[in-house]
Amino acid sequence: MAIQLAELAVRYGCSLLGDPDATVDHVATLQGGSVGALSFLANPGYHKYLADSKATAVVLEERYASDAPGNCLVSDNPYAVYAGIAQELHPRPPLQSGVHSSAVIGANCEIPASCQISAGVVIGDDVSVGENVYIGANTVVGNESRIGRDTVLSPNISCYHGITIGERCLLHSGCVIGADGFGIAQSAAGWVKVPQVGGVVLGNDVEVGAGTTIDRGAIEDTVIGDGVKLDNQVQIAHNVVVGSNTAMAAQSGIAGSTTVGSRCLIGGGASISGHITIADDVILMGRASVANSIDKPGAYSSVITVEDAGKWRRIAARIKNIDELAKRLIKLERISKTED
Repeated sequence: MAIQLAELAVRYGCSLLGDPDATVDHVATLQGGSVGALSFLANPGYHKYLADSKATAVVLEERYASDAPGNCLVSDNPYAVYAGIAQELHPRPPLQSGVHSSAVIGANCEIPASCQISAGVVIGDDVSVGENVYIGANTVVGNESRIGRDTVLSPNISCYHGITIGERCLLHSGCVIGADGFGIAQSAAGWVKVPQVGGVVLGNDVEVGAGTTIDRGAIEDTVIGDGVKLDNQVQIAHNVVVGSNTAMAAQSGIAGSTTVGSRCLIGGGASISGHITIADDVILMGRASVANSIDKPGAYSSVITVEDAGKWRRIAARIKNIDELAKRLIKLERISKTED
């Protein structure tokens, strides 16, 4: 589907420099662009490719427009504009509505005719599904779960019982929604399992990456707010609350009963302890380790970046001596105060 640049400029609030009648029908990188391609420049590191780009149009900031060889859509947020246009140029395949003959559907389910239920799907009893929902092959949806309209469940997903998924959500293959949280009590005879009787609630427009796990609540629900984006292999423990429009990169994790605010950005491999609170608008750098609550917006980090191996060994040796050095410093300060 080809779209005129003039139409895109109006729709996305861009300034158009160039031919308003030119059309684009696919996306490409600056280096790989050709006739009909739309590209973008958001990272200054790619500016070096702009002058030689063969793309029909490039979405960029005004400061780069004079360096572009062709048509430009000028925006203060080129990446977001590109994302919206890319969705139009590369829409998801239309649903093939109906229930595959190999699917197993439980009793008292509500599944509109507009939905596509693929091969090998298993849906438990008393499940409610909204209009235009896609459920991929071999996905399981447990009893008494709810799925909102226009949501996509990719193949091989496990949704346990009592799960609520909002509208327009996208869940990728291999994610697990509603597995038991890590609830165990120690006794003289060994570990005693604590029943996990809560559920999981995903808001609207939530994306859950491949291999990500969201545990059900121990008593009350685990709650993921509207617009939250979870990358692949993210761990959300029981009774966690994640505020709206927060994004978490791969291999990050949140321990039980922690509340994370809205619009937070959590870098890859970050770990957040349990029973604490993270304020709105907090940025955690990759590999950050959070043991205490954060009550102010801002950027936080806690990991030493990579160093030359020899230098790192010297740093590590000094770290081991910090406690002894601190004691000596305190002693010296006391002597100094006595002499004063």
